[in-house]
Amino acid sequence: MAEPWRDRARRAVEWNWRLRSVGDPRPHYVICGKDALAYYVARAMLESELPAGGARVTVVVPERYRSNGPDVAGLRGVRVVRSDRLDVATFEAAGLAGATGLALLHQDDVGNLHAALCAQAVDQRVRQVLRMFNGTLADGVRKLLKAPVEVLSDAEMAAPAFVAAALGEVDPSSFQHRDKTLRVARRVDVRPQDVVCALAHLTEAQGVELLPAEQAGADLVLAEATGQPPGTEVAARRLVRARRRRRPVTVLLGAVRGFATRKIGVAVMLVLAVIAVLGALISRTESASPLEALYLTLVTTLSGADPDTTKSAGAQIMQVVLNLAGLALIPLITAVVVDGIVNARLALHTGQLQPARVGHVVLIGLGNVGTRVMAQLREYDVEVVAIDKDPEPRGGALARQLEVPVIVGDAALSETLVAASVADCQALVVASTDDVANLEAALAARDLNPDLRVVLRLFDGDLAERVEETFALGVSRSVSYLAAPAFIGALTERAVITTIPVDRHALPVAEVPVAAGSELDGRPLEVVNRDGQVRLIARTPAGGAKTIWWKDLDPRQVIFPGDRLTVVARRRGLDWLTRQCAPPARPGPVPQPTGAVHSGVHIPTVVPSSVPGPTDSRVAAAAPGAAHPVPPTEGASSTTTGGPPDEFELTRRHDGPGKVS
Repeated sequence: MAEPWRDRARRAVEWNWRLRSVGDPRPHYVICGKDALAYYVARAMLESELPAGGARVTVVVPERYRSNGPDVAGLRGVRVVRSDRLDVATFEAAGLAGATGLALLHQDDVGNLHAALCAQAVDQRVRQVLRMFNGTLADGVRKLLKAPVEVLSDAEMAAPAFVAAALGEVDPSSFQHRDKTLRVARRVDVRPQDVVCALAHLTEAQGVELLPAEQAGADLVLAEATGQPPGTEVAARRLVRARRRRRPVTVLLGAVRGFATRKIGVAVMLVLAVIAVLGALISRTESASPLEALYLTLVTTLSGADPDTTKSAGAQIMQVVLNLAGLALIPLITAVVVDGIVNARLALHTGQLQPARVGHVVLIGLGNVGTRVMAQLREYDVEVVAIDKDPEPRGGALARQLEVPVIVGDAALSETLVAASVADCQALVVASTDDVANLEAALAARDLNPDLRVVLRLFDGDLAERVEETFALGVSRSVSYLAAPAFIGALTERAVITTIPVDRHALPVAEVPVAAGSELDGRPLEVVNRDGQVRLIARTPAGGAKTIWWKDLDPRQVIFPGDRLTVVARRRGLDWLTRQCAPPARPGPVPQPTGAVHSGVHIPTVVPSSVPGPTDSRVAAAAPGAAHPVPPTEGASSTTTGGPPDEFELTRRHDGPGKVS
């Protein structure tokens, strides 16, 4: 039996959620996730200025969860639905039917696939954006789903930034658009004629200035790839050459030092020192050559000697001491062998038995991001040592395939870091999913090597920035912050080609079509460029003509409908450009709720009508039992903890002057 309208209205008041009226023109987006990526995507959709009045955002989170970074459920202006299972009932409660887009952002490939199939059962036309790590499964999802779908990997997008930071270079981002391949580089590494546009000006005083007005003074540029290797590849080759020049004796001594415990080693060294001193004294007493003295010392120590009472008292004392030293040396040698074998078996099982290394990269955490970072470093032939608490981490199979040693242990402990030779490594990349553990490991590594380059992963972008400034730990990265623009572009169906990470920022590269009658229709190209926000790099004329690149662009050229503008922009700049290229808003009928009123609750039906004039308003006010929408209380929260997205509007019934029921 259907739930009475009165009870549904009462629940709407209890949820503190003013449900939209029928015909709300704002686009509706449903976001499923609980971590920082879901937070950044939801916040960007709320702050988007593309639609008039903004967008409606519903987030689906588990009943009880703990967020490592910013909490998506705490955003103002979102509707929150709590459910531990993403099934048909949950999507119906979230109002997925008729929504503009759905983002499935949980770190569970199979769970996201199941959720996508359930969402398809609710609405086959809704655009879906899935977060997936497994590339093979992602290809299958694109073929399996009937709904328009985009599958992205935040780890794949963010890994190049970690690799570049570990090698002390800029992000080797490169992409192909139309007939050209573009890449990010330092200005000093490319020819002036290959520079497409300035990306950032890096200064210690003012920080990072994105898309600066002064093009010539920018440190980081977008350039045309002309066959030269990127800076990251050059740095990796240099590191490999330096590793091959290491002295093998140093490696051998390091392996010997790690074979036995410190106490046994000290005892063996003391006994050998006593034997050496007594051997030297015997050689002087017996007037023997060095070889004869060595022979007499070894025979006396290891097998004993026949007693000779005719020897002097000093010679007899030395002989007795050598015999005692021999008795002590044999058990010590046995202890060294047994201890070494036992330690080797334990160390091989946990990954602790590692030779001393120099110039390698230590990677903490073999999750989604860590696995991608490890794979890219090995592509450059950079030596990697991985640390993870889990004996079978997600990237363990790939690590064995790439012959990367994995040390099982707590990265915050000094003995674990020593086993990985952190003191002599090129860089430390901390990429686990726990912010606290990442900070502890970074600080512990800095105690071993104060000059160590540390690349730290943190979920909260603001925390990453403050940690980098306060603790001077090197480079702090937020994977979610770097990947969010690509997910936003896919969700809003923008033609986002790629996302360029610059320090802790991200610049999307997009191609925006110009609609007829838009603000840019008939205006010159010079109005597109906005310092600090938008930089035009190419124009594709309408009709599929050849793309005009930055070298041949004339600012006085007129923009025609159907042109496609390729730009590098910040998010707000891309919002502005999309509005300028959008078709003009057409005045249309405003849907008005009509229908019967039952106990103060208005049951609407959609009837296209014009905006009522003053006469209609007076008639409506005079009519007994007229229904009026309840205005939202000022400062009231617009979030809720659940409930179905009912298509009705709560109303008040006036029984008479001054009476409201």
